[in-house]
Amino acid sequence: MMLEWVTVILLIVIGLVLIIIELVFIPGTTLIGILGFVLAGIGIWFGYAALGTTVGHVILGVAVLVAGVGFFYSFRGDAWSRFALKETIDSRVNDEYQHNLLVGEVGVTVSALRPQGTALFNDRQHEVQTIGEFIDPNTTIRIIRVSQHKIIVEAVS
Repeated sequence: MMLEWVTVILLIVIGLVLIIIELVFIPGTTLIGILGFVLAGIGIWFGYAALGTTVGHVILGVAVLVAGVGFFYSFRGDAWSRFALKETIDSRVNDEYQHNLLVGEVGVTVSALRPQGTALFNDRQHEVQTIGEFIDPNTTIRIIRVSQHKIIVEAVS
């Protein structure tokens, strides 16, 4: 009788611990959370099978109550905040690099554009992008659109 109780309690506790690990360390639905639910379910089922229906109802109620109270107080007590990312990234890519390129300027590709690559305009290399076509190296290109830090080009025919 004691072995059944220990088995039921261990299965439910291990299941709840795996669910907490899922919530804290591995967000999203992964194998760990599913395994936690399965172990807790097996523990409750084993309680019904080995200890009877009345004791199974009590085990189910206590397991749900303990899980609910634990999650409620952990979220209410802000226990999860130490795992949260609190810093923000307020920098931007290439903020210090301002190009003075205009629509219609002509340059030469340094690398193959598939559809992104490097091109040379006014003796300076720039990251450029095509609308989808591939352009070989050493091809003359023209700027067709400039938006923020994107330079859209096309091959000059």
